[in-house]
Amino acid sequence: MDHEHTAHAHTGHSDAAQPGATWAVAVQATLHCLTGCAIGEVLGMVIGTALGWGNLPTTVLAIVLAFVFGYSLTLRGALKGGLDFRAAVRVALAADTLSIAVMELIDNGVIVLWPDAMDAELADLLFWASLAISLAIAFVVTVPVNKWMIGRGKGHAVVHQHHAH
Repeated sequence: MDHEHTAHAHTGHSDAAQPGATWAVAVQATLHCLTGCAIGEVLGMVIGTALGWGNLPTTVLAIVLAFVFGYSLTLRGALKGGLDFRAAVRVALAADTLSIAVMELIDNGVIVLWPDAMDAELADLLFWASLAISLAIAFVVTVPVNKWMIGRGKGHAVVHQHHAH
C-alpha cells in the first residue's frame, strides 16, 4: 500500500499545531484504529461467547485482542516503511495507545450500559447490533482525539513521519 500521499512534513516535536491535522487525516487514522479494534473486539466476543465464558473474561479477551490487532496493523505499516522491529513497536505504541484506549472505553461502555447486550448470544441480532453501534459511537468520539493528537505531532502523526522514509 502506498502511503506517500498521506505523508506529512512533521519536523517539530513541540505541542504547536501541525499542518497535517485535518479532519480527513483524523478520520483516516481513526478508521485505521477502528479496523484493528473491530477485528479484535469481534473475535474476542465471538470466542468468549462461543466458549460460554462469562462477561468479564469475554470482555477482557476482546479488549486485549483489540489492542493486539490495532497495534499489529500499525506495526505492519511501520515495518513496511523501513523501520526495524524495535522502532516499529515504539511507533505503534505511540500512535495507537490513546486512540485504542478511548475506542475500547467507549465501545465497551456502550455495551455494558445497553440493556441485555452483555447477555446476548451470537445468534441474537442484539449481539451484532449493539456491537456495531457501540463501535460506531466509539469511532465518532475517537476522531476528535486523533485530530488533537495529530495536531500536536503525536498519535498517527508519528506513523506518517515514517511513511515518507
